[in-house]
Amino acid sequence: MKSRRLLLALAVSASLIALSACKKEPAGTGTATPEPPKGETADEFIVRVNDELRAMYPELTSAQWLSNTYINDDSQLLASKANERYLSQLNDWIEQARKFEGQPMSQETARAIHLLKLMTAMPAPKDPAKLSELAQIATRMEGMYGAGSYCTGEGDGKHCRDIGQLSEVLAKSRDYDKQLDAWRGWHTISVPMRADYTRFVELVNEGAKDLGYADAGEMWRSGYDMSPAEIAAETDRLWGQVKPLYEQLHCYTRNKLVAQYGARGQVEGGLLPAHLMGNLWQQDWGNLWDILEPFKNAGSLDITGALEKQYQQNYSRELAKAGPGPTTDAIFQAERAAQLDTAKQMTERAQDFYTSLDMPKLPGSYWNKTQFIKPLDRDVVCHASAWDMNMAGDVRTKMCIKPNEEEFTTIYHELGHVYYYLAYNKLPPLFQGGAHDGFHEAIGDTIVLAMTPEYLKSVGLIDGQEQSQQALINAQMRMALAKVSFLPFGLMIDRWRWGVFDGSIKPADYNKAWWELKAKYQGVAPASPRGEEFFDPGAKYHVPGNTPYTRYFLSHVLQFQFYKSLCDASGYKGPLYDCTFYGNKAAGQKFWAMLEKGGSQPWQATLKEMTGSEQMDASAVLEYFSPLQQWLKEQNEGQTCGWQEPDSAEATAK
Repeated sequence: MKSRRLLLALAVSASLIALSACKKEPAGTGTATPEPPKGETADEFIVRVNDELRAMYPELTSAQWLSNTYINDDSQLLASKANERYLSQLNDWIEQARKFEGQPMSQETARAIHLLKLMTAMPAPKDPAKLSELAQIATRMEGMYGAGSYCTGEGDGKHCRDIGQLSEVLAKSRDYDKQLDAWRGWHTISVPMRADYTRFVELVNEGAKDLGYADAGEMWRSGYDMSPAEIAAETDRLWGQVKPLYEQLHCYTRNKLVAQYGARGQVEGGLLPAHLMGNLWQQDWGNLWDILEPFKNAGSLDITGALEKQYQQNYSRELAKAGPGPTTDAIFQAERAAQLDTAKQMTERAQDFYTSLDMPKLPGSYWNKTQFIKPLDRDVVCHASAWDMNMAGDVRTKMCIKPNEEEFTTIYHELGHVYYYLAYNKLPPLFQGGAHDGFHEAIGDTIVLAMTPEYLKSVGLIDGQEQSQQALINAQMRMALAKVSFLPFGLMIDRWRWGVFDGSIKPADYNKAWWELKAKYQGVAPASPRGEEFFDPGAKYHVPGNTPYTRYFLSHVLQFQFYKSLCDASGYKGPLYDCTFYGNKAAGQKFWAMLEKGGSQPWQATLKEMTGSEQMDASAVLEYFSPLQQWLKEQNEGQTCGWQEPDSAEATAK
């Protein structure tokens, strides 16, 4: 989940998450802010705030960790109270900072005070009762999501499925009705959130106005070392660069779905049916590989198959320990042990890439304290996230790992957050964050881009293969189904929230506006109308978790810029898509130097040191996918590409 400096755990997070998702960050303190010393200078004030933040940090993250890994009334109460105390103290700090406005101070202190105002994505009202209400709502919504399940039947015949089980149906079943049932089933979990979310918006907007912003969305857009209007325009510009590539992928995918499902493979207007995309939110189409694979058997890229084989080997070894004729319990224990072993082996493989760049090994505490697989005895938030528990090396990830390609690459992504933490832990707490939040999400994904067929072969995950044109197109399609399919989704989530926060999207139109924006940007639609009795935005973690999402869109541009820069640093010559810098110390040194800067300077300076440019640019995305884009144009020749939005969509989205 998650990736700004010291954001509330409820407001972040994996990403993502990565984002998936991803970084989870703390919320809450155990003590009230002491009276500021008389005669304190601005520089002394920031030193004090940094010291207090560092001292409180372990207690804060522990409360959030418990609320995510032991979901019950007690842990939610602890997290809620921690949020409440933190928000109150943050308001005090910000109020204290006002007295230094216009006074002389170092450039470093001025930046720290600016970041202090932006430390939370959940600005709280000054009124103590409203602040408490906000903390309770935020914790409750995240708890609803984490414990969400879809149940059918009653009594002894009641059958419930969680997000993992429902996702499995979308990923593997090609039964239209079963996929639709699973998709609709997950979207029932968010219906009870609607009233809470409506009130949540009122409260965070009040908090943002107390800080001098028009609304919470404007506050979010203020965290990019440029004006809120400039960052909105910047995302539009970047989307304009990559939209033609997405439209070609959309066209190809729609034709394949129609071939698979007949007329039901598209929705009126040429939109893609939401429940057929292999993913609950249509943000990653990799699970449609069996339908979308360009060339059958052209290069063995079956990473999931290799991981499942690894699991079976672990299971056989564990089962052998039980001896002949194992009991049911022994079989079950062997399965659990094999699941944990496989999850750790997948994580070790990801760690190996980072250490090959001369980055440090993960500390021993990581392996002891991380949640690798889903526990049996309690509800947990399975949404992948990375955690810095104490600013001193207690780093963890939280996942419910299964042996498949999507979760394998998610581990590489989450470790990107972890290595960012380790690199900038030496900085003052207020500078412990990404250069901007999109940087945090891009680190691990830059590594994922370097997971070329050559790399996968070198670590034994795929067999040797001829580097044919067909194998290249297959490899590019694999990557595009994860990266290109995500781009408009990464944009529309916050387009919806910006409208919600500024009031242009009214509570009575929450669901209507959601699907209009999904049609506008993604070209996807539900199989049948979704009225306001639903709250489909809440079925995506980052909405009830209040995690800003523009970071993920920006990261999908930045990661290609970073990748190109590291390939250049490694001395690679050749097509960009074929580059892996695995094992290259020069590339690793350049990468680590960027990570160490954290948020200590404007992101433009950090980007220039890394890439030579101060501007985010999607040209590396187009360079990387140029063979696939040309191939898609050839496949789509003669087809009517694009889609028609529902009549009301354009008016809402403007």
